[in-house]
Amino acid sequence: MDENKNYNVPVEEEEGGIDIMAMVRSLWDGRKTIIIVTAVFIVLGLVAALTMKRTYTVQSTMVPQMSSRSNSSLGSLAALAGVDLGMANNTADLSPLIYPQIVNSVPFRKELLYTPLHYAKADTAVSMFTYQKEYVKPSVMSYVLKYTIGLPGVIMGAIRGEKPEITLPSGEADNAPKPILLTKDEEKFMKILAQNVTLSVDKKEGYITLSVTGSEPIQTAELAMAAQTLLQKEVTRFRTEKAQDNLDYIQARYDESKAEAESYQSQLATVRDRSQQMSSSRARIEQERIQMKYNVASSIYSEMAKQLEQAKMQVKRDTPILTVVQPVTVPAKPSNSRAKTLIVWTFLGFVLGCGWVIGKGYLPKLKEMFSAKKDQ
Repeated sequence: MDENKNYNVPVEEEEGGIDIMAMVRSLWDGRKTIIIVTAVFIVLGLVAALTMKRTYTVQSTMVPQMSSRSNSSLGSLAALAGVDLGMANNTADLSPLIYPQIVNSVPFRKELLYTPLHYAKADTAVSMFTYQKEYVKPSVMSYVLKYTIGLPGVIMGAIRGEKPEITLPSGEADNAPKPILLTKDEEKFMKILAQNVTLSVDKKEGYITLSVTGSEPIQTAELAMAAQTLLQKEVTRFRTEKAQDNLDYIQARYDESKAEAESYQSQLATVRDRSQQMSSSRARIEQERIQMKYNVASSIYSEMAKQLEQAKMQVKRDTPILTVVQPVTVPAKPSNSRAKTLIVWTFLGFVLGCGWVIGKGYLPKLKEMFSAKKDQ
């Protein structure tokens, strides 16, 4: 029997539906086309699987613990659940919903970009920036995509020419705050880092999950540990910024009052030594005057010591803790599979082949419908 005999036979419709048997016959008659399309996609799948870079994924689960005032903790938990209790203006809490924004911020990514990590190709620990620039070579597939799909962009880039690097102007106010300026390489590698390091918040259960993807097991685990530590550091800095400023101020006043009290104490001791040799009214008045200054300085010093301890306790109370439920572990196997990639490509080819055969069967009927509409 000729395989292509009924290849273009349209799939007939039954009353109220599609004739399934006609569809099956159409697929059987076009089986050669389906096999060819599937075979082509199998070859493409093999190429994609063999050239695919192995990736490893590490996940760490943490629970934010707020150890501050009860109303502040309640507000943070309510914010995590998506409920606003109207406490945002009365507390200095940092909602866990903001944590993903911290991870996606430019300073966070930039610090991770220059964090030393251990790679198999490097003898010593190098940053991701150095590794991407000096050790990573473009793959064959990247060249194919660049000069096929990305060819218009390459041509436009060649026409426009290389853009010069932007530099910040230098002036007298060099100590003033300045915007963050990224080089082209930093911007490029930070986009890769943004895809590799993500943080998600589970509002219902109240925990956060840090997901990190890398090219090597050790490097991925180290990057996850660095991201976890940096997140704790940034959250602590945001939360304790006000309390830390207060502590720094009290510490400075404490040091001044201590130095002043010790100075008057030394002067008082000198005057007392001299008064033993001479007992004049002037010496006694001088001793009383220094004694009063010392008493005032000593009381201020004692009060500042109490305030200093209270400020230290406040910083500790305001310091948030990320309780690690699922710690970072070195992945034992890659997260992407070559077999799965081949299966996906094969299935895609089979579906496209079937779609092509069935669509070709419906094509004459569609032409008929469009011709009838034009004639009306």
